[in-house]
Amino acid sequence: MSVEEFLSEWHSPAPTLLVHTSGSTGQPKPLWVEKRRMEASARITCEFLGLHAGDTALLCMPLDYIAGKMMVVRALTCGLQLISVAPSGHPLANQSACDFAAMVPLQVYNSLQIAEERERLMQIRHLIIGGGAIDPAMEEQLRHFPNAVWSTYGMTETLSHIALRRLSGPEASQWYTPFPTVALSLSEDGCLIIDAPQVCNERLTTNDLAEIAPDGRFRILGRKDNVICSGGIKIQIEDVEQLLKPHIHSPFLITKRKDVKLGEAVVLLTEGDINEAKEACQQLLPRHWQPRHYQQVTHIPLTETGKPARQIAEKIAEKG
Repeated sequence: MSVEEFLSEWHSPAPTLLVHTSGSTGQPKPLWVEKRRMEASARITCEFLGLHAGDTALLCMPLDYIAGKMMVVRALTCGLQLISVAPSGHPLANQSACDFAAMVPLQVYNSLQIAEERERLMQIRHLIIGGGAIDPAMEEQLRHFPNAVWSTYGMTETLSHIALRRLSGPEASQWYTPFPTVALSLSEDGCLIIDAPQVCNERLTTNDLAEIAPDGRFRILGRKDNVICSGGIKIQIEDVEQLLKPHIHSPFLITKRKDVKLGEAVVLLTEGDINEAKEACQQLLPRHWQPRHYQQVTHIPLTETGKPARQIAEKIAEKG
């Protein structure tokens, strides 16, 4: 979708727009969202970041998903000057710095590898990163940036993010700060419940296991549906991947398959050398976390937005 096509939809008499979820835990789903709630979300973000009319905002993500649409809506609602570039892995290749930009981790990673692009990245006054996990090594680099870099928390249903976590400077933290209009709680099984009436007309119970601090901030522990129950022991997939990331140099993914003895067995999919992955697992992981099976694949399954496609990974693991 082009900016012109989106603007045509936005300015139509219809009170709603059609968007699609990312599909990280299944098939992408269509979702009709209210334009007035998108405007509310835009105002909340701009107020939180201190963005004002006339500030420049970089659109470098596809308009097929909520993240791209919301950049345009923020510009329209808050008077930002929108700069649009074709979505690519190098959004700053031919683009000078701006006041505000939203990127996925891959775009940030690529920009960090090239001196000129890295310099432009550092000059962005507010950079928000969403759509996937941020690698610890990347996070360490961003910690030393002079301007504000943020990790976002949210989903299509909340019209982009409802909380931000500072990655740069002395305020860097593992804890997300929810917007003032958002109320949070935990379900009986420890999953985050979001009550954000300005952007969503119902309370959302997520699959994200979380901890809420007394001051209202929260941190994500992992996804409920990313727990492997192996031999009576619960293993959080994200914890295993986090330990292995610095030591396995090829793309990989932790998943599971059914096991007669254990119930579920840990499986590692890798695009690289199985022996390298196995050696890292044996050296770094507790015995009960170590994969029972290793599979080499041509490509790690990802969604269109670059997130791990967990359900497809499980199907690959089941086939062996």
